[in-house]
Amino acid sequence: MHRLVPPLRALLRLTRALATLAATAALASLAVPVQAQTVRIAYTDPLSGPFANIGKNGLSQFQYAAERVNTTKAAGPFRLELMEIDNKGTPSGSLDALKRAIDSGVRIVVQGNGSGAGMAIMDAISKHNERNPGQELIYLNYSAQDPAMTNEKCSFWHFRFEANSDMKMEILTSFMAKDPKIRNVYLINQNYAFGQQVTRAAKEYLARKRPDIRVVGDDLHPLGQVKDFAPYVAKIKASGADTVITANWGQDLSLLMRAARESGVDATFYTLGGGYWGAPTAIGEAGVGKMKWLAEWMHDLPGVKTAPYAAGFRDKHGADYALFRVDALMSMLAEAMKRSNSADPVKIAFALEGMKMTVDTGEVEMRATDHQIQVPMFIGTMAKVAAKGGDKAVRYDLEGAGVGFRNDVRFEPWVGTQPTSCQMQRPARR
Repeated sequence: MHRLVPPLRALLRLTRALATLAATAALASLAVPVQAQTVRIAYTDPLSGPFANIGKNGLSQFQYAAERVNTTKAAGPFRLELMEIDNKGTPSGSLDALKRAIDSGVRIVVQGNGSGAGMAIMDAISKHNERNPGQELIYLNYSAQDPAMTNEKCSFWHFRFEANSDMKMEILTSFMAKDPKIRNVYLINQNYAFGQQVTRAAKEYLARKRPDIRVVGDDLHPLGQVKDFAPYVAKIKASGADTVITANWGQDLSLLMRAARESGVDATFYTLGGGYWGAPTAIGEAGVGKMKWLAEWMHDLPGVKTAPYAAGFRDKHGADYALFRVDALMSMLAEAMKRSNSADPVKIAFALEGMKMTVDTGEVEMRATDHQIQVPMFIGTMAKVAAKGGDKAVRYDLEGAGVGFRNDVRFEPWVGTQPTSCQMQRPARR
């Protein structure tokens, strides 16, 4: 056997040591997780003023959804974080909020309460992106429902995650048209873009589907300024209306329903926000069998699995989980980031276009032509909860008011689908 000369023996020891060190470093690199990249999202909605309760609850639901995305790593290497900015519910406040977001380097903006505010954000982002290539922002809209936002005023940078008002009125009036007891309808809505569009669509669609139905009253009232709806309710009562259609939300819906209860209005209220904050408490058991709600999700839907998620939110925040679309929005955003492996708004936007995802209520699709989501919808009737001797199918007690909503019917996405006039200008892919 040949003996290694001292220099060769030393070289061999050095080689083995280096190999061991390399192997140790490789194992260490596997043991240390890759640092997630934090992506901030600017949440801008009213956090003060008459609609502050709506904005604050929306914020908590976004934060809750972000926690789920981060815990499950649904966005891949990205971690989502909310930056809250009070826009006071106004277009001017929204522009101030957007400037703050841009100055902070945030490139994803979410907003929902108020189509006027939403349109201001959408227009400002489009102009900013045109002037600042490489520094683009996207606007994810979870509740501003004016149809113009996905029609003549559509933008590549805007995605709406809730059915617009025309889609909702298509469904609502189709349901109403089958009820022969409906003869006289009163319309009461907030006097801004969304309320005006609901009023227009209600008249147009009812005339097409049930020309025998009479619209016996039509009121548009100031947004967030009416403190006493008694005069409006007196007009509803005097009109002989058997049905009321209202898209009011927040304080305007709560006060309207409270006044209707106190005056004993004998009409069925068809609402777009009847299960949201304040309305169940305002009307209570007076709304049993008399208040209907059209929504993309509600508690006690048969066959859905969202109940534990909703219960977790209530335990943590002490409020009802209501905005199922927030979780759908965050799920689709996370998936777009994971698919594109990017936080670049341009890449996220192209990944969102045409995306289909199965959520708890069924399949949803972000329509590529206009960035309007297509979703299943449900109509429910207010009922007394089972625990208080009411409907066995209604287990969830909204706001502790002793009432919930019994699901009447499910509508597949195609029922509310509307044509679009959107002519979208798209940037180059990256």
